[in-house]
Amino acid sequence: MRRTPNHVRATPSCRDYAERWVTEKPYYVMSSPNRSLMLWQRLSPLPAGRWLFARLVCRRAPYFATIRPRIVELRHGRCEVRIRKRRAVENHLGTVHAIAICNMAELAAGLASDATVPATHRWIPKGMTVDYLRKAGTDLRAVAELELIPALGEKAELPVYVTAYDESGESVFRATIRMWLSARH
Repeated sequence: MRRTPNHVRATPSCRDYAERWVTEKPYYVMSSPNRSLMLWQRLSPLPAGRWLFARLVCRRAPYFATIRPRIVELRHGRCEVRIRKRRAVENHLGTVHAIAICNMAELAAGLASDATVPATHRWIPKGMTVDYLRKAGTDLRAVAELELIPALGEKAELPVYVTAYDESGESVFRATIRMWLSARH
């Protein structure tokens, strides 16, 4: 909280909110549902807010930092993530490594799920089916989309569809990530 006179209560700043989001113990996978979306909505309009949001996500789930993601869009049912083609994510052919693309797809699917799944349920990736359509020789963007969530019982499986595109707009990768949803108790 910002320092203020004793008689005035300060509202938390973005930094306070972000620090609390990172330092609190995660209840399940990334965060409780819709907290990511709330933080995104608060940070993304700010200068360097999208960069900060991506760093916070990578601090929460460190393996995602290996691809240095840039989150471009996050809303209910959709997330768009971009990565640069750089030496650290290349394979022996000089193209973006398949696992780096899978990493980007899982991040996009996870954020889309986190922004969409109601607070009564939690999620975790259960499986991934992948199609490599062509070599990924440029920077990439992954778009994760999920359909409207039906009425949820105790447990459900939710498919999240992810497509990765190169700079020319051609699809280079397609994946279906099955998210396992279960009720919070």
